[in-house]
Amino acid sequence: MFKIIYTVVFINLFTINSIAEVITPIPLEIKYNKEKALLGKKLFSDTTLSKDDTISCASCHILQDGGDDNMQYSFGIKGQMGVVNSPTVFNAVFNFAQMRDGAAANLKEQVHLPLTNPIEMGATYKDVIKKLKNNKEYKEVFNTLYKDGINQNNINDALAQFQTALITPNSRFDRYLRGDKDAITKDELEGFKLFKKNGCTSCHNGVNIGGNLYQKVGIIETYIHDEKDISHELGRYNVTKKEYHKYLNKVPTLRNIELTAPYLHNGSQKTLKQTVVFMLTYQVGIEQSDENIDKIVKFLNTLTGEFPSIVKENYENK
Repeated sequence: MFKIIYTVVFINLFTINSIAEVITPIPLEIKYNKEKALLGKKLFSDTTLSKDDTISCASCHILQDGGDDNMQYSFGIKGQMGVVNSPTVFNAVFNFAQMRDGAAANLKEQVHLPLTNPIEMGATYKDVIKKLKNNKEYKEVFNTLYKDGINQNNINDALAQFQTALITPNSRFDRYLRGDKDAITKDELEGFKLFKKNGCTSCHNGVNIGGNLYQKVGIIETYIHDEKDISHELGRYNVTKKEYHKYLNKVPTLRNIELTAPYLHNGSQKTLKQTVVFMLTYQVGIEQSDENIDKIVKFLNTLTGEFPSIVKENYENK
């Protein structure tokens, strides 16, 4: 049944792809409040936001690399291990919802989830606000930028402004889409054609090449979930408690994908090549030659964009 349904979707998408590309370039600029974003950048790297002053947002989202931490699961306060693979924060502004299970509608709403999660930062806003108010610099900046100074809403807003700025435009593939046909090689272009032909664009499309729908791992072949603690695998169901949401997770962006290993919601795939083979097997039921797999990987490597200046400045000033 699934194979029949998928074939219909595939044919429709192939027809669409013949008319226009289903991937669009990241805009070269995005609107955000620079002063508030700079405040958010400072908060992002400040361990003060955690209960025991040991963990910051940047602990799990390394901005000088892929915006994640290249670990299967991240570690929070007291050395506690997380339960899902840390997603990249780069280009998160283009996602239709935040967190792998879509628990937050937007970047501002998302902030409180890791901040108050007992196995991540484990803090309370009451304690964080108290710490920030005891810091003369924070107090002055918040009072300058927000008429009501330091509070939960303004902390969330500053962090959301910073994350809005974290776009990575001008990848080689984006330049190709904008008309520079020499931006990618022949093999990379063939990899893109294989990516479309094999139906990958049914889930990975749009400006973020993902991040705009929920999907289950194991459409064609059944994926065996971790039965030891199945709650970690339930995805969207943990938010909605709706039976048909079991095992659904937000489709991840493929932007900067060469930098964000390991892969999948559970970090089970160590390399990009392994992930391509895995997805072709479980999601579309297609086998490809080693040569074609390598070409798809080459295409995916063209999706690495340029770091935003707000990150470069932060790195160079250390």
